[in-house]
Amino acid sequence: TPDPQSGSSEIDLSNILIEKDIDEIEMVKIAENFFISLGFEPLSDTFWERSLFIKPQDRNVVCHASAWDLNSDINDLRIKMCIERNAEDFSVIHHELGHIFYYQAYSDLPDIFQSGANDGFHEAVGDLLTLSITPDYLQKIDMVSEEEARQANADPISLLMQQALDGVVSVPWTLMLDKWRAKVFTGETAAAELNNSWWELREFYQGIEAPRDRDADAFDPGAKYHIPGNTPYTRYYLARIMQYQFHEALCNQINFDGYLHECSIYGNKEAGQKIISTMAMGESLPWQDAFENLTGTRQLSGKSILNYYAPLKEWLDEQNKNRTCGWN
Repeated sequence: TPDPQSGSSEIDLSNILIEKDIDEIEMVKIAENFFISLGFEPLSDTFWERSLFIKPQDRNVVCHASAWDLNSDINDLRIKMCIERNAEDFSVIHHELGHIFYYQAYSDLPDIFQSGANDGFHEAVGDLLTLSITPDYLQKIDMVSEEEARQANADPISLLMQQALDGVVSVPWTLMLDKWRAKVFTGETAAAELNNSWWELREFYQGIEAPRDRDADAFDPGAKYHIPGNTPYTRYYLARIMQYQFHEALCNQINFDGYLHECSIYGNKEAGQKIISTMAMGESLPWQDAFENLTGTRQLSGKSILNYYAPLKEWLDEQNKNRTCGWN
């Protein structure tokens, strides 16, 4: 049975970025190259001139990563990040460029249609590509050797566990946040119950309790940026579901034969055309039309997540045999 604690086959991407002396700009270039390999046009000179990639030393900035379409008429697209040379930011860069290339794809549409097909599409596209950062992909771009990629594929549990701690564990969180907000907006949750309601939902959906008794005037939801910022959160729930559906559909379309977590669409123009044609629709059609264009179905489904993590689920079932897991 593979041991996720051993680390013998795990690829340490953060360490590789340091060892190969890949700087922040090169990390963005690598991500851009992924999109170009799918058939996207390269980013404009102004993107490289005007984006913020590295935290300035002479002033304070908001480092929360974001992507901006400041003027679609002149293709003024930029990202704002304080990039750190690690695996997490390597993925975040792909996510932010997903927004940028989405902006680029629908820039010819009337302004009213220049948006994602629904609130989750924009978030899902960049995350879709992170699922293609596989050992084989890292080998193709000379980040790891053929032998390192082979070992990682032979023992995928560590990699899948690491991905699941983000991609799966966050799903109930992305759902409960807007469920809490909806109850506030409808008046179902009274002002005196704002904090209690928050923790009740967190326990119900996530199995998380407050670390200690909360004061009567505590407002823990305010610690999450999207609450005081009034930023919808269902988009992230939709994106978490859709990215795996998109990934599975594209891997099926390119006739990939193997475990879903081993599939990378890097360099595949057929997959790229599906993505580009979907992006180019913007918000000009019902979101189900765009969804069907990419996946062949009009229905959201969590089955792709189960298919992606099937080897991990099998391993966990074996480890947890005869144990009671979960919460009431």
